[in-house]
Amino acid sequence: MIQFTGYDLLWLFFIYSFAGWVIETAAATFMHRKFSNRGLVNGPLCILYGVGAVAMSVGLQELTGLWLFLFASLYAAVTEFVAGKLIERFYHKRWWDYSKSKWNLDGYICLPVSLIKGALGYVVVKYANRWVFRLLAILPQLLVHIVLLVLIGVLVVDVLASYLLVTGKSRHPEKWLQANNKIDRFRIRLGNKIAGSIEKRMTKAYPKASFVEKVTKDKTVFAKGCDFYKIVMLFFVGAFLGDITETIFCRITAGVWMSRSSVVWGPFSIVWGLAIAMVTAMLYKYKDRSDGFLFWTGTFLGGAYEYLCSVFTELVFGKVFWDYSWMPFNLGGRINLLYCFFWGIAAVVWFKILYPKISGWIEKIPVVIGKTVTWMLIVFMCCNVVVSCMALIRYDERGRQVEATQSWQVYMDEHYDDAKMAHIYPNAKTK
Repeated sequence: MIQFTGYDLLWLFFIYSFAGWVIETAAATFMHRKFSNRGLVNGPLCILYGVGAVAMSVGLQELTGLWLFLFASLYAAVTEFVAGKLIERFYHKRWWDYSKSKWNLDGYICLPVSLIKGALGYVVVKYANRWVFRLLAILPQLLVHIVLLVLIGVLVVDVLASYLLVTGKSRHPEKWLQANNKIDRFRIRLGNKIAGSIEKRMTKAYPKASFVEKVTKDKTVFAKGCDFYKIVMLFFVGAFLGDITETIFCRITAGVWMSRSSVVWGPFSIVWGLAIAMVTAMLYKYKDRSDGFLFWTGTFLGGAYEYLCSVFTELVFGKVFWDYSWMPFNLGGRINLLYCFFWGIAAVVWFKILYPKISGWIEKIPVVIGKTVTWMLIVFMCCNVVVSCMALIRYDERGRQVEATQSWQVYMDEHYDDAKMAHIYPNAKTK
C-alpha cells in the first residue's frame, strides 16, 4: 500500500476539489445554459470531491476492478449524504435535491449520481493519483510547499468568511466581505461570470435549494433528540457494548476470554463507538423505516466502514487488528459477507430495540450533570486515545528493533511493554 503523508493528502484534497469544481460547474453550465459556480465555498473548489477522493485514495487502494468501483460509489454516496445533512444542520438549507431522480434517499443522494462519482473514484485510485505524484515530484519542492501553504490559508479564510456571512454571526461583516470578495474576484476571472454575494451564488448554483425549518430545542431536557450531547453519550455506550459483545462472542466461538478493547484504559471499542454514533447521526431521521431498509443500509455502510478502519489502522499503526482471510466471501481479509450481515442486524436491533430505551435513559439525566459528565468523558477519551496511539506506535517500533531515544518512547517501554500490549491487543500482528 502507498504510505500517504499528511502533505500528500492535502495536495490530493486541493487538486480533486478543483477538478470536482470544474466538472460540476461545467455540467451545471451546460444544463442551465449559463455559467454557474457549483462550489460549496466561494473559491473554485468543490470540497466534497476533495474529501471523497482522499477517503477513496486511503481506503480503497488495495481494491481493483468491480470491487473498487462499487466501494468508490458507496464512499461517494456516504460523503454526499453526510455533507447534505451537515449543510442542513448548520445552514438550514438543502443545496441540492435528487427527489425527482430514481432510487434516491430523501433527495440527498441517488444511485445514478453515486455510480458516476464511483467511476470517477475508480479513475482517481487506479490512475490519477500516480500522475499527480509524478507531477509534484517534477516541480520545485520549495514552490510546491509555498503554494500548498497559500492554498490552506485561502481555504481557511474562504470557509470562515462564507460561514459568517451566510449565518450573519460576524460582528464585522464588512471585513469578511472584503476577504470574501478578493477570493471572489479570482474565481470571476477563472470562471468568467459569477454571482456577487454568497446568497445569490448559492441560489444560482443550487436553484432547487430550499429552506429547512429550524427545530427549536427543548433546553429543559438533556440531549433531546439527536444533538451533540446525545451523540457523544451514544459513542460511549456503543464503545462499551461493542467491546462486551465481541468479548462474549469470542468466548462462545473460540472458547477463550480475549480483550477486544481499542484503547489501553477501559473496555471500549472505538470502532463500535464511532459506528453507533455515526449511524445514529446519519440515520436518525430514518429510524422508523422498515427493518429491511435498516438491515441493508447497515450492511453496506458497516462493511465500508470496517474496511476503511482496517486500512487506517494498518497505515497508522503498522498492525492488522483483524483478519478474515480464513472465512468465505472475504475481501482482502478486511471484511467478510457474514460479518457485514451482522452490521445490518446490529442496525435493526439498535434502532428498533436498544436506541429508544437508551435514548430515554440519557434524556432523564439532569441537564447540568449531563453536560458536565459528557465533557469529562470527552477529555478522558481524548487522553485515552492519545496514550493508546503512542503505545501502539511504540509497539510497532519495538517490533522493528527501533531503539527508545526519546522520553515518551522510554515511558511507553516501561508502562506498556510487549506482554501488556499483547494482552490488550491479542489479535494485532504486523502484516
